[in-house]
Amino acid sequence: MVIKLQNHIRELRKSIKLSQEELAKRCKVSRQTINAIENDKYDPTLQLAFDIASVLNTTVDELFVSQPKKK
Repeated sequence: MVIKLQNHIRELRKSIKLSQEELAKRCKVSRQTINAIENDKYDPTLQLAFDIASVLNTTVDELFVSQPKKK
C-alpha cells in the first residue's frame, strides 16, 4: 500500500490571513516553492516542513494527513 501525504498548508495559512509571499519570506524560500508545496508538486525537506509549521504555529504532524493512494 502506498501512502500519500496530503498537506493542509494552504488552509492553515489562509486561516491566519497569511499570503504565500509572506510565508515564503518567513521560511526563506520563494513564493513559487510554497505554491508548489500547496499544489502537491514539491515535497518539502524536513527542515522546511518544520519552518512552515513554526510560522503557522502548528506541528509537522498537523501539516500533513496520510491517506491511501488509489492505484
